[in-house]
Amino acid sequence: MASVTSLPIEALGVTVRLGGHPALHGIDIRLEGDAPVAVLGANGAGKSVLLRTLHGLVLPTEGAVLWSGSSVRPRDQAMVFQRPVLLRRSTLANVEYALAVNGVRGDARRSRAHEALARVGLEPLAARPARVLSGGEQQRLALARAWALRPRVMFLDEPTASLDPAAATEIERIIGEIRAAGTAIVFTTHHLGFARRIASEIVFLHEGRLTEKTPVGMFFKSPRSAEAAEFLEGELPWPPSHDS
Repeated sequence: MASVTSLPIEALGVTVRLGGHPALHGIDIRLEGDAPVAVLGANGAGKSVLLRTLHGLVLPTEGAVLWSGSSVRPRDQAMVFQRPVLLRRSTLANVEYALAVNGVRGDARRSRAHEALARVGLEPLAARPARVLSGGEQQRLALARAWALRPRVMFLDEPTASLDPAAATEIERIIGEIRAAGTAIVFTTHHLGFARRIASEIVFLHEGRLTEKTPVGMFFKSPRSAEAAEFLEGELPWPPSHDS
């Protein structure tokens, strides 16, 4: 039996209630290509819940998520959280553990772990305990751990949040390399300049509802929904700069 692959990802009438409170309302969306997708919206709009639902970590209360037409969650995807959960092990061992859980054995596991750390510039810190790394280094480790799995799709929840400008720039560079290597990227962010530089398409949520799914240039120039226009008016300087 062939393994299920991630793309296309479809949400069909997805509603999610958490603790009795609605977080997503009737979401219909289809993600099918390699173009990076940024999920935007105000605090509490449901961005992180949507990401987790598309990844399969959160189950819809109503509706369904399909991966390549199947309700079986595929293995060829990975997720990086805003606050990475790191094991009390070395930097290298954190990557090796993720590979072991996913069935990679022996020399191949060690080789892929070293390769992933080298790609994010952490190879010199391979023996260092992961939990003493700086915030930016920990996020790079989380990206390396996910990238080592060679996912078809990578979900990133606020990947540059709480990082200083230098660390955020390095994370952006790494994400660009992951994308160039053929992994589809779906991410949430509050940094609109980051969204403009990385994304090809914007998914905008307002109070748990999808108000538009629009090419990035059109979204920032002429959003289709009143909610998105109000959001941009409150978030962007006018006239908008290249980095805002």
